[in-house]
Amino acid sequence: MKFIFHHGRLGQPILVALALTLGMVVSAWAQKVKLTTSMGDIVVELNAAKAPKSVNNFLQYVKDGHYSGTVFHRVIDGFMIQGGGVTADFKQKPTRAPIPLESRNGVSNVRGSVAMARTADPNSATSQFFINVKDNSFLDAAKASDGHGYAVFGKVVSGMEVVDKIRGVATGQNDVPLQPITIKMAHLEN
Repeated sequence: MKFIFHHGRLGQPILVALALTLGMVVSAWAQKVKLTTSMGDIVVELNAAKAPKSVNNFLQYVKDGHYSGTVFHRVIDGFMIQGGGVTADFKQKPTRAPIPLESRNGVSNVRGSVAMARTADPNSATSQFFINVKDNSFLDAAKASDGHGYAVFGKVVSGMEVVDKIRGVATGQNDVPLQPITIKMAHLEN
């Protein structure tokens, strides 16, 4: 980028160029969401470039305060931890309409990746998400037994040790933790 000077001082074109540059830098930064849980904090970096619908959906639930008071209701050591839609007394929280599946985005279900949970209907994801605790490439669209896979929309950038603590808790029927692991709050980091 060239800097333009007029009569020894910064001219208007440079201010415009700087503003555009700063705007590009700010928009290029990945958004991060902090999940404050009863077992510690997990920070997730979102990938809007690869999964825009999933990221926008997740961010809207964050902004609405939806995740406060939900639990990780399904924990399978050696697989994943799932949460975002159920309260500690196992009441389903109301959700918005489902979003289309974005599993063919080139992002793999590797350890630490965050993906949208769904039913057998590929386009059924609402608020629930899961964090992979190991590489689960069989959940990628190209390898999935159902031909659809699960859409990865982010990754854990801080707090993987918390995820590992959660995956190791005692569980009962249907992989439900015996003691609730609550998401106290979810909020934007930047």
